[in-house]
Formats: sequence, C-alpha cells, structure tokens
Amino acid sequence: MQTNKIAYLQAMGIQTWQLKHAIETTDDSSGWDNLRLSVESCTACALSKGRTQTVFGVGAKDAEVMVIGEAPGFYEDQKGEPFVGQAGQLLTAMLAAIGLTREQVFITNVLKCRTPDNRDPHPEEISQCTPFLEQQIALIKPKVLLALGKIPAHYLLKETAPMSALRGQIHHYQNIPLIVTYHPAYLLRMPKEKKKAFEDLLSINRLLKTIPN
Repeated sequence: MQTNKIAYLQAMGIQTWQLKHAIETTDDSSGWDNLRLSVESCTACALSKGRTQTVFGVGAKDAEVMVIGEAPGFYEDQKGEPFVGQAGQLLTAMLAAIGLTREQVFITNVLKCRTPDNRDPHPEEISQCTPFLEQQIALIKPKVLLALGKIPAHYLLKETAPMSALRGQIHHYQNIPLIVTYHPAYLLRMPKEKKKAFEDLLSINRLLKTIPN
C-alpha cells in the first residue's frame, strides 16, 4: 500500500522524500525499502538526467559507524555502490586500520547521483538530496558519524570552516558524535596527510568505547 502511494505521488510530480513522516511511522524495514525506492526514482534535480543509476549506500542497516562522502564518481555511478576504485580501496584500508570492515559500517554520500566531471555539488543539489541522507541517519541511528571531506562536513555542521579547523575534534550532528577527516581521493593526491587521517579515525574507536549499547 505504501509503495502504491509513493508511485501515485511521483506520477503527480510530488517528491517522495516528502513522505518522511509516513516512512518514520512504519517499521524500520519498510522505511528502508521505501527510502531506497524514493532515491532510485528521484528526479528532483537535473543530475537525475545524467546518471547511470543512483548510489544509495552499502553496509549494515544497524551500523555503529556511518561514513558520509561527497557524491558518486564515474565508477560509483556505473556500479551503484559508493567508494569503489582507488578511493574506495583506500577507504577500505582506512577502516581496516581501526578494525572495521565495509560490511560493519554504512557508507553513503551527500548526493545520490554523480555530478558532471565530478565537480563539487551545487547548493540546490545538496538541498534537494540531503533529505535522503537525513532519513538514512534517522533509520540507522549510528553511534558515530564520519564525514569525509568538506562537502559532508559543511552540510552536517552548517558551517564553512576549512578542513584544518574542523578535523582533530569531536563535533555533533543531532547529538550524534561527528568526526571530520580528509576524503580518500584527497589522500591519494596528498599521501603525507594520511597520518592525520589515521589519527582522526582512532578517535572513532575511543568514542565507541564510551557510548553505551
């Protein structure tokens, strides 16, 4: 019934992320399926016209750590999975360094569609797409958020400070501890910064030890 309602509203041109309350009042499984459907069928901005497919996210629905990047790239757009290719391999290694696998965390992006030539997202694109991200956070209920790069950090924190001012401390998004570190793609270009990123990741383990189950 809920799926039929979503399809009906989409046919009327009404964006399905507006059904946030309806999704939240169902069980988590139904809410998750409805949210995925909403992402897959979204045409809220022009990015939908150039995508191969949307990139919803991968990992555990009950993950303690949620990893948030900027937007899908070429390979992500082709595969429908975030952080594949060299940047994805580095992220996998970064997580392994603190004892986590991709399957244990949930990995997604601020945007669910690729931007042309991998440019930074425009403000209106972020505004249209982030209700999906907010709903993912609400459903997963992670203990810690990890923002990779300035785009997710600036959105979640509602500020535009440089990365040098944001990393190295514990922030909060809706009472959830938030760690900011460099995007793996940046680290591939600037490998000397990997040590700083590792220090940021270590703070995740420290936080998890202090947060009750």
